[in-house]
Amino acid sequence: MFFDLNSPHKDSILCTDEFQNCCTYRDALSHAIVLRKIISPRTLAIIYCKNTIGSLLSYIICLHNKIVPILIDDMLPTNLKNRFIEIYEPNWIFQPSQSVSSLSLYQLYDYGIYKHSLRSIDMNPSLALLLTTSGSTGSPKLVRQSYQNLQANAESIDTYLELTKQSRPVTTLPMHYTFGLSIINSHLNVGATIFLTQKDIFTTDFWEYVKKNKITSIAGVPFTYECLERLKFTSMSLPYLELLTQAGGKLTASLQQKFAEYAKINRKRFIIMYGQTEATARISYLPYFYALSKLGSIGIAIPGGALTLIDDNGLTILNPYQQGELVYSGDNVTLGYAETRDDLSRGDDWNKSLLTGDIAYFDEDRFFYIVGRRKRFVKIQGKRINLDEIESHLKECFSAIDIACTGTDQKLLVYITSTLPSTQDDIIQETLNAVQLHPIFIKVISIRNIPKTKSGKTDYKSLEKDLLDTNSF
Repeated sequence: MFFDLNSPHKDSILCTDEFQNCCTYRDALSHAIVLRKIISPRTLAIIYCKNTIGSLLSYIICLHNKIVPILIDDMLPTNLKNRFIEIYEPNWIFQPSQSVSSLSLYQLYDYGIYKHSLRSIDMNPSLALLLTTSGSTGSPKLVRQSYQNLQANAESIDTYLELTKQSRPVTTLPMHYTFGLSIINSHLNVGATIFLTQKDIFTTDFWEYVKKNKITSIAGVPFTYECLERLKFTSMSLPYLELLTQAGGKLTASLQQKFAEYAKINRKRFIIMYGQTEATARISYLPYFYALSKLGSIGIAIPGGALTLIDDNGLTILNPYQQGELVYSGDNVTLGYAETRDDLSRGDDWNKSLLTGDIAYFDEDRFFYIVGRRKRFVKIQGKRINLDEIESHLKECFSAIDIACTGTDQKLLVYITSTLPSTQDDIIQETLNAVQLHPIFIKVISIRNIPKTKSGKTDYKSLEKDLLDTNSF
């Protein structure tokens, strides 16, 4: 298993950072051995995560020593951090040393380990890790992942991405986010070196770090690729870059085509992926040689998994181009959710089968396409409207601005990062053309920036407060 530090990669570098600090697999094992004398297995920890050596070691050592960690964003407001502590009562807290005045029990590079609670806890023997869902903002609802889940997904990713010990990934996503964490897991599984940085992709320092360290792969969500386009990424000289991966939401067809063409011309691989925290990250992938011929597709199931569709009656859909809910089956389907400390004793609630909540169809080659979320639909004047579909359409038509769609059964709300009256008028007209509604049911709202989550996804929850104003319409 990738978290078994007694691996053949002991003398290889496990991770390094932008300050030229590094840690070998053997170093990590040494820390783990010492910590066995301090922290008992099957206890609960919270790790406040950053893309640093101390944070990464805290995670991998917890897994190795059978300590169950909850991964939380270190930048989460204190009141939300305290909410997790109150509900789950962790025995240990791993966090940046400079943020605590007291002395730590043990030091892992920039992280200290602090005792919090002596209260014993009953945890299921298979429970390995607890993650917040990608869309949560301090919600105590966690996804329970097993050791089998983690290993199965890491091995599957290694297979279809063809990762090796020589792969050199850079952290462009937070490690508490399931996509970012899966990059770490899969590369550790093959004994590769993780290049850690907290630098922003908009900075010159980030790209100097990429070039200096001969980075071979870059991963991102749709917002990442929107930023890369603005940075004129396709004009950069990156001779060592071999692999570009994208997940965390649907990329527009135009951007997918642009990066797929760039990859083809420059002999690189561009791979679209789809996943959920509830599936330990990855569910499907689009092989790079289909990137242009299957625009908009999430591809096929990852090795070891299976995809099906069901209709509103729960019956399997057999014919292409018929929409239904996407169902995934595989060893990486997690155990279920936790909302209290007592839930940590639960076993497998889902029996390796996940109702994704996404509406999809497959084509004649059984390549799958997501059309929206079950909950991202509104019904206005008896007309069922797919908010994701409308948003994607408008983004294609108005690529120079950012757009987000929300709404109720009374009104469709379109948020745009433009104050030009002409643009607003064009947005309204294009929306009318797409949904065939009376203009009274459409409202365009100009805002400075579309709010994003830490993982770069549109933060629809932050926009929901505007829905309160729609009741009077």
